[in-house]
Amino acid sequence: MFDDLDPTPVPEAPRRRKGIYVLPNLVTLAALFGGFYAIVMAMNSRFDLATLGIFVAMVLDSLDGRIARLTNTQSAFGEQMDSLSDMVSFGAAPALVAYEWALRDLGRWGWIAAFVYCACAALRLARFNVNTHVVDKRYFQGLPSPAAAALVAGLIWLATDAGHDGDGLQWVVFALTLYAGLTMVTNVPFYSFKDLSLRKSVPFATLVLIALGIAVINIHPPVVLFALFVLYGLSGYAVYAVRKAKGRPVSVVSTSTDEPDERGLHD
Repeated sequence: MFDDLDPTPVPEAPRRRKGIYVLPNLVTLAALFGGFYAIVMAMNSRFDLATLGIFVAMVLDSLDGRIARLTNTQSAFGEQMDSLSDMVSFGAAPALVAYEWALRDLGRWGWIAAFVYCACAALRLARFNVNTHVVDKRYFQGLPSPAAAALVAGLIWLATDAGHDGDGLQWVVFALTLYAGLTMVTNVPFYSFKDLSLRKSVPFATLVLIALGIAVINIHPPVVLFALFVLYGLSGYAVYAVRKAKGRPVSVVSTSTDEPDERGLHD
Protein backbone atom coordinates (compact mmCIF):
# COMPACT_ATOMS: atom_id res chain seq x y z
CA MET A 1 0.00 0.00 0.00
CA PHE A 2 3.05 2.23 0.33
CA ASP A 3 4.28 1.55 -3.20
CA ASP A 4 2.80 4.81 -4.49
CA LEU A 5 4.69 6.90 -1.99
CA ASP A 6 7.91 8.41 -3.31
CA PRO A 7 10.33 9.09 -0.45
CA THR A 8 12.64 11.07 -2.71
CA PRO A 9 12.24 14.80 -1.93
CA VAL A 10 11.36 16.98 -4.91
CA PRO A 11 13.95 19.77 -5.33
CA GLU A 12 12.52 23.26 -5.29
CA ALA A 13 12.81 25.30 -8.46
CA PRO A 14 15.52 27.92 -8.13
CA ARG A 15 14.07 31.28 -7.32
CA ARG A 16 14.82 33.97 -9.81
CA ARG A 17 16.77 36.71 -8.17
CA LYS A 18 15.06 40.05 -8.44
CA GLY A 19 17.09 42.97 -9.65
CA ILE A 20 17.42 45.79 -12.15
CA TYR A 21 19.16 45.37 -15.49
CA VAL A 22 21.97 47.90 -15.71
CA LEU A 23 22.58 48.40 -19.43
CA PRO A 24 19.14 49.44 -20.79
CA ASN A 25 18.32 51.47 -17.69
CA LEU A 26 21.69 53.20 -17.90
CA VAL A 27 20.79 54.34 -21.43
CA THR A 28 17.38 55.49 -20.16
CA LEU A 29 19.06 57.47 -17.38
CA ALA A 30 21.34 59.08 -19.96
CA ALA A 31 18.25 60.09 -21.97
CA LEU A 32 16.73 61.51 -18.79
CA PHE A 33 19.90 63.51 -18.22
CA GLY A 34 19.57 64.92 -21.75
CA GLY A 35 16.14 66.31 -20.88
CA PHE A 36 17.33 67.66 -17.53
CA TYR A 37 20.35 69.22 -19.21
CA ALA A 38 18.04 70.92 -21.73
CA ILE A 39 16.05 72.51 -18.89
CA VAL A 40 19.16 73.74 -17.11
CA MET A 41 20.65 75.17 -20.29
CA ALA A 42 17.37 76.97 -21.10
CA MET A 43 17.43 78.56 -17.64
CA ASN A 44 20.91 79.82 -18.49
CA SER A 45 19.80 81.10 -21.93
CA ARG A 46 21.95 78.53 -23.78
CA PHE A 47 19.21 77.45 -26.12
CA ASP A 48 21.59 75.91 -28.63
CA LEU A 49 22.76 73.46 -25.98
CA ALA A 50 19.21 73.01 -24.67
CA THR A 51 17.93 71.81 -28.04
CA LEU A 52 21.01 69.62 -28.45
CA GLY A 53 20.17 67.94 -25.14
CA ILE A 54 16.67 67.09 -26.39
CA PHE A 55 17.96 65.61 -29.65
CA VAL A 56 20.57 63.54 -27.81
CA ALA A 57 17.80 62.27 -25.53
CA MET A 58 15.88 61.27 -28.66
CA VAL A 59 18.77 59.18 -29.93
CA LEU A 60 19.24 57.47 -26.57
CA ASP A 61 15.50 56.86 -26.21
CA SER A 62 15.50 55.02 -29.53
CA LEU A 63 18.29 52.76 -28.28
CA ASP A 64 17.24 51.64 -24.79
CA GLY A 65 14.33 49.46 -25.90
CA ARG A 66 16.33 47.89 -28.72
CA ILE A 67 19.23 47.17 -26.36
CA ALA A 68 16.82 45.55 -23.89
CA ARG A 69 15.36 43.30 -26.60
CA LEU A 70 18.74 42.37 -28.08
CA THR A 71 20.15 41.48 -24.66
CA ASN A 72 16.89 39.93 -23.40
CA THR A 73 16.79 42.33 -20.45
CA GLN A 74 13.23 43.68 -20.79
CA SER A 75 11.46 44.39 -17.54
CA ALA A 76 8.37 46.15 -16.20
CA PHE A 77 10.69 48.45 -14.27
CA GLY A 78 12.44 49.43 -17.50
CA GLU A 79 9.14 50.22 -19.20
CA GLN A 80 8.04 52.51 -16.38
CA MET A 81 11.47 54.12 -16.21
CA ASP A 82 11.36 54.80 -19.94
CA SER A 83 7.96 56.50 -19.68
CA LEU A 84 9.09 58.74 -16.81
CA SER A 85 12.23 59.65 -18.72
CA ASP A 86 10.16 60.49 -21.81
CA MET A 87 7.92 62.75 -19.73
CA VAL A 88 10.91 64.81 -18.66
CA SER A 89 12.85 64.80 -21.93
CA PHE A 90 9.96 65.11 -24.40
CA GLY A 91 7.24 66.62 -22.22
CA ALA A 92 8.58 69.05 -19.65
CA ALA A 93 11.88 69.97 -21.34
CA PRO A 94 10.53 71.13 -24.76
CA ALA A 95 7.71 73.06 -23.06
CA LEU A 96 10.11 74.88 -20.74
CA VAL A 97 12.68 75.54 -23.46
CA ALA A 98 9.99 76.99 -25.74
CA TYR A 99 8.63 79.10 -22.88
CA GLU A 100 12.03 80.51 -21.95
CA TRP A 101 12.96 81.20 -25.58
CA ALA A 102 9.82 82.88 -26.91
CA LEU A 103 6.56 82.07 -25.13
CA ARG A 104 7.43 84.09 -22.03
CA ASP A 105 6.83 87.29 -24.02
CA LEU A 106 3.20 86.28 -24.65
CA GLY A 107 2.28 86.38 -20.98
CA ARG A 108 -0.49 84.03 -19.96
CA TRP A 109 -0.91 82.77 -23.54
CA GLY A 110 2.69 81.64 -23.49
CA TRP A 111 2.52 79.53 -20.36
CA ILE A 112 -0.89 78.18 -21.39
CA ALA A 113 0.62 76.87 -24.65
CA ALA A 114 3.57 75.38 -22.76
CA PHE A 115 1.24 73.72 -20.24
CA VAL A 116 -1.05 72.32 -22.95
CA TYR A 117 1.98 70.74 -24.64
CA CYS A 118 3.24 69.31 -21.33
CA ALA A 119 -0.20 67.97 -20.37
CA CYS A 120 -0.73 66.40 -23.80
CA ALA A 121 2.66 64.66 -23.54
CA ALA A 122 1.60 63.16 -20.18
CA LEU A 123 -1.77 62.07 -21.59
CA ARG A 124 -0.14 60.60 -24.70
CA LEU A 125 2.37 58.58 -22.66
CA ALA A 126 -0.34 57.32 -20.30
CA ARG A 127 -2.52 56.26 -23.23
CA PHE A 128 0.46 54.57 -24.89
CA ASN A 129 1.10 52.49 -21.75
CA VAL A 130 -2.56 51.45 -21.54
CA ASN A 131 -2.96 50.65 -25.25
CA THR A 132 0.39 48.89 -25.76
CA HIS A 133 -1.17 45.49 -26.46
CA VAL A 134 -4.14 46.64 -28.54
CA VAL A 135 -2.52 49.03 -31.02
CA ASP A 136 -1.22 48.04 -34.45
CA LYS A 137 2.55 47.94 -33.93
CA ARG A 138 3.17 49.47 -37.37
CA TYR A 139 1.62 52.77 -36.29
CA PHE A 140 1.60 55.14 -33.35
CA GLN A 141 -1.72 56.41 -32.07
CA GLY A 142 -1.06 60.13 -32.33
CA LEU A 143 2.27 61.87 -32.83
CA PRO A 144 4.95 60.19 -30.67
CA SER A 145 6.37 62.45 -27.97
CA PRO A 146 9.98 62.39 -29.28
CA ALA A 147 8.78 63.63 -32.69
CA ALA A 148 6.66 66.33 -31.02
CA ALA A 149 9.69 67.43 -29.03
CA ALA A 150 11.76 67.47 -32.23
CA LEU A 151 9.28 69.84 -33.87
CA VAL A 152 9.50 72.37 -31.03
CA ALA A 153 13.22 71.98 -30.37
CA GLY A 154 14.01 71.84 -34.09
CA LEU A 155 12.48 75.24 -34.74
CA ILE A 156 14.43 76.76 -31.84
CA TRP A 157 17.65 75.09 -32.97
CA LEU A 158 17.14 76.33 -36.53
CA ALA A 159 16.43 79.89 -35.38
CA THR A 160 19.29 80.09 -32.88
CA ASP A 161 21.67 78.68 -35.47
CA ALA A 162 20.65 81.60 -37.71
CA GLY A 163 21.32 84.04 -34.87
CA HIS A 164 17.66 84.65 -34.03
CA ASP A 165 16.77 85.31 -30.38
CA GLY A 166 13.05 84.56 -30.62
CA ASP A 167 11.74 88.09 -31.16
CA GLY A 168 9.02 88.11 -33.77
CA LEU A 169 8.61 84.33 -33.66
CA GLN A 170 6.51 84.18 -30.50
CA TRP A 171 3.24 83.34 -32.25
CA VAL A 172 4.97 80.87 -34.57
CA VAL A 173 6.33 79.01 -31.54
CA PHE A 174 2.90 79.31 -29.92
CA ALA A 175 1.17 77.70 -32.91
CA LEU A 176 3.79 74.98 -33.35
CA THR A 177 3.77 74.12 -29.64
CA LEU A 178 -0.01 73.74 -29.65
CA TYR A 179 0.08 71.75 -32.89
CA ALA A 180 2.69 69.34 -31.55
CA GLY A 181 0.91 68.97 -28.23
CA LEU A 182 -2.61 68.43 -29.56
CA THR A 183 -1.43 66.09 -32.33
CA MET A 184 0.03 63.82 -29.66
CA VAL A 185 -3.45 63.10 -28.27
CA THR A 186 -5.27 62.59 -31.58
CA ASN A 187 -6.07 59.18 -33.05
CA VAL A 188 -4.16 60.03 -36.23
CA PRO A 189 -1.87 57.13 -37.28
CA PHE A 190 1.86 57.82 -37.58
CA TYR A 191 4.15 55.17 -39.02
CA SER A 192 6.28 53.66 -36.23
CA PHE A 193 9.05 51.96 -38.29
CA LYS A 194 8.82 49.06 -35.82
CA ASP A 195 8.36 46.54 -38.63
CA LEU A 196 11.89 47.31 -39.82
CA SER A 197 14.28 44.76 -38.36
CA LEU A 198 18.04 45.19 -38.07
CA ARG A 199 18.43 41.42 -38.15
CA LYS A 200 16.96 41.00 -41.62
CA SER A 201 19.05 41.20 -44.76
CA VAL A 202 18.46 44.22 -46.98
CA PRO A 203 19.43 45.03 -50.56
CA PHE A 204 22.76 46.74 -51.10
CA ALA A 205 20.93 49.81 -52.41
CA THR A 206 19.39 50.30 -48.96
CA LEU A 207 22.82 50.86 -47.43
CA VAL A 208 23.62 53.32 -50.20
CA LEU A 209 20.43 55.26 -49.44
CA ILE A 210 21.29 55.31 -45.72
CA ALA A 211 24.74 56.68 -46.50
CA LEU A 212 23.19 59.35 -48.74
CA GLY A 213 20.72 60.24 -46.00
CA ILE A 214 23.52 60.73 -43.49
CA ALA A 215 25.39 62.89 -46.01
CA VAL A 216 22.31 65.06 -46.66
CA ILE A 217 21.75 65.58 -42.93
CA ASN A 218 25.34 66.72 -42.54
CA ILE A 219 24.87 69.45 -45.15
CA HIS A 220 23.04 71.51 -42.55
CA PRO A 221 21.63 69.48 -39.63
CA PRO A 222 19.23 72.13 -38.21
CA VAL A 223 17.49 72.70 -41.55
CA VAL A 224 17.40 69.07 -42.70
CA LEU A 225 16.29 67.57 -39.37
CA PHE A 226 13.60 70.19 -38.82
CA ALA A 227 12.31 69.64 -42.36
CA LEU A 228 12.22 65.87 -41.85
CA PHE A 229 10.27 66.16 -38.61
CA VAL A 230 7.85 68.65 -40.16
CA LEU A 231 7.15 66.12 -42.93
CA TYR A 232 6.72 63.37 -40.35
CA GLY A 233 4.47 65.60 -38.25
CA LEU A 234 2.19 66.05 -41.28
CA SER A 235 2.43 62.48 -42.56
CA GLY A 236 -0.11 61.12 -40.09
CA TYR A 237 -2.82 63.42 -41.38
CA ALA A 238 -1.98 62.37 -44.93
CA VAL A 239 -2.33 58.69 -43.97
CA TYR A 240 -5.60 59.49 -42.18
CA ALA A 241 -6.99 61.32 -45.22
CA VAL A 242 -6.02 58.52 -47.63
CA ARG A 243 -7.58 55.84 -45.43
CA LYS A 244 -10.71 57.91 -44.99
CA ALA A 245 -11.00 58.48 -48.75
CA LYS A 246 -10.64 54.75 -49.44
CA GLY A 247 -13.17 53.82 -46.77
CA ARG A 248 -10.59 51.93 -44.74
CA PRO A 249 -10.47 51.97 -40.91
CA VAL A 250 -8.54 54.98 -39.65
CA SER A 251 -8.10 53.76 -36.08
CA VAL A 252 -4.89 51.88 -35.24
CA VAL A 253 -6.48 50.29 -32.15
CA SER A 254 -7.24 46.63 -32.73
CA THR A 255 -10.85 45.44 -32.47
CA SER A 256 -10.01 41.74 -32.22
CA THR A 257 -9.65 41.51 -28.45
CA ASP A 258 -12.43 40.50 -26.07
CA GLU A 259 -10.54 41.28 -22.88
CA PRO A 260 -12.93 43.05 -20.44
CA ASP A 261 -10.42 45.66 -19.35
CA GLU A 262 -9.82 46.64 -22.96
CA ARG A 263 -13.45 47.25 -23.92
CA GLY A 264 -14.08 50.87 -24.61
CA LEU A 265 -10.61 51.41 -26.04
CA HIS A 266 -11.91 50.66 -29.52
CA ASP A 267 -14.75 53.20 -29.70
